[in-house]
Amino acid sequence: MDSKPPPAVLTIAGSDSGGGAGIQADLKAFTAFGCYGTSVITALTAQNTQGVQGVHPTPPEFLEQQLTSVLDDIEIRGMKTGMLYDAEHTRRIARTLRAHYGDVSKVPPLVVDPVAVSTSGHVLLHEDAVSVMIEELFPLATLITPNKPEAELLLSRKGASVKIETLEDMIAASEKLLAFGSKAVLVKGGHVSLTMADVHRISAAHPEVTIVPESFLDENMEILQVNQEDLASRQLVVDVLREGEKVTLFVSPRIESSSTHGTGCTLSAVIASALAKGESVVEATRQATIYTHVGIETAFPVGRGHGPLNHMHNLLPRLVPPPTASNPHPLTRILIQSSRETWKAYVEHDFVKQLARGTLPRECFLHFVKQDYLYLKYYARAYGLLVAKSSTYSSIQTATQTIVNVINEVATHKTFCAQWGISEEELTATPESPSTTAYGAYLLDIGLQGDSAKLIMALAACLLGYGEVGLWLKKEASKPDSWVKLDGNVYLRWIEDYSGEHYQSAVKLGIETIETLAAADPPNALRFQEWCAIWEKCTRLEKGFWDMALNLL
Repeated sequence: MDSKPPPAVLTIAGSDSGGGAGIQADLKAFTAFGCYGTSVITALTAQNTQGVQGVHPTPPEFLEQQLTSVLDDIEIRGMKTGMLYDAEHTRRIARTLRAHYGDVSKVPPLVVDPVAVSTSGHVLLHEDAVSVMIEELFPLATLITPNKPEAELLLSRKGASVKIETLEDMIAASEKLLAFGSKAVLVKGGHVSLTMADVHRISAAHPEVTIVPESFLDENMEILQVNQEDLASRQLVVDVLREGEKVTLFVSPRIESSSTHGTGCTLSAVIASALAKGESVVEATRQATIYTHVGIETAFPVGRGHGPLNHMHNLLPRLVPPPTASNPHPLTRILIQSSRETWKAYVEHDFVKQLARGTLPRECFLHFVKQDYLYLKYYARAYGLLVAKSSTYSSIQTATQTIVNVINEVATHKTFCAQWGISEEELTATPESPSTTAYGAYLLDIGLQGDSAKLIMALAACLLGYGEVGLWLKKEASKPDSWVKLDGNVYLRWIEDYSGEHYQSAVKLGIETIETLAAADPPNALRFQEWCAIWEKCTRLEKGFWDMALNLL
């Protein structure tokens, strides 16, 4: 257990009797992120998922007393403000903070969420408070987090009539808002309808802008994009973070949901928590957008109106998150990302590229085919070990079917080799390459260690790897003026086999197998580390197989 105590984080906001927003949402988020939550209540609200029925402000003197009481006793490592109610409340908060900390540089990270209107449309901030917030509170802030209406309201106080309709408008607004004195600005994009075309337009015009597509698939993940919605037409939420001249876009799929009550409160609370733990503004924002997104996506019904998001989705420490609609294959994605460089070097290996161009020397390909024939014997034997480790008829059937598939693939190898003048006798008499022996021995060693999950991970790396190579070449071949040459390519059948429906069906089954395993029996830290290490090792061995073939080792 970590010996360091959880950092104390303070929320200065209103109370939501329905529990979805305000200090209730903040305290849940603080806890979910391992922080100790403290609170100063600016107002009581009679509120539920259908709206705000009444507001009872805290007397200004008592508001100041609450804040002083907390600050005098507890070392606050991060703060956030939400509903401030009116000018007097806002002024008291700013001046109490200045009086307590003296130097502005000593104020802990402060996130100001300029809450003006509730999700249901109720006004939560008096008009006279806006100028006070800009002039007295923003200069103390590490970050302010306005949404579109709030950003427009704030900018109107400086005589600017601004309408935020596009991603360019959001970026321009962030620059104007930064002039109000905070160290950084996050313009939230929930009210702006955008697509990937908008993101690509900004990326092309402003290559210096950093794009964080946290909820989308990365490169060399073609096997996960099959049957997913076309990203080009998907509606997005893009949050724009500005720190000085640095702009970062956080891109995530838009979720059609009525469970959005308290999302702004939650986002700012998580950012404050992460800042209290020493994270940068960019990393804190990244963590907050992920947490909030999954919170909306996994929300459960509460009330008859705009329900809250699910603040509890990460309370159980899961190294592999549960599958969701926007991320149905979390384990496969994590495994690929954990070995990103090795996986890329394997998928985009020179052997693969030369094969796709049709320029791979014949002797290299034949050496590969012969060694692959010998390797498949190890692969089938490893699945035999998996049959022995299986405890249900369905898992026995699945592993046995894979052995049958391997036997069929061997028959295909023989036919293919015969076309190249290689007899079965020559195949069988071929000496094993050290790369073949090393890979095969590793599979059998993992299979003998007792843990069926580790063996499944080792076998999946090979299955999914060839599937990724096949789909990558298929995608590259479809591009205009592609470097992949299919017409007249003597290796076309190989490309078609691994990008074809039959093999990709096996890949789909392999992905479902490891995802089901992780969901049914979530790994602890040690087990998860073992899975990642096995995946990395098998990917390196696969790359070594290409090296062996290309260099005739």
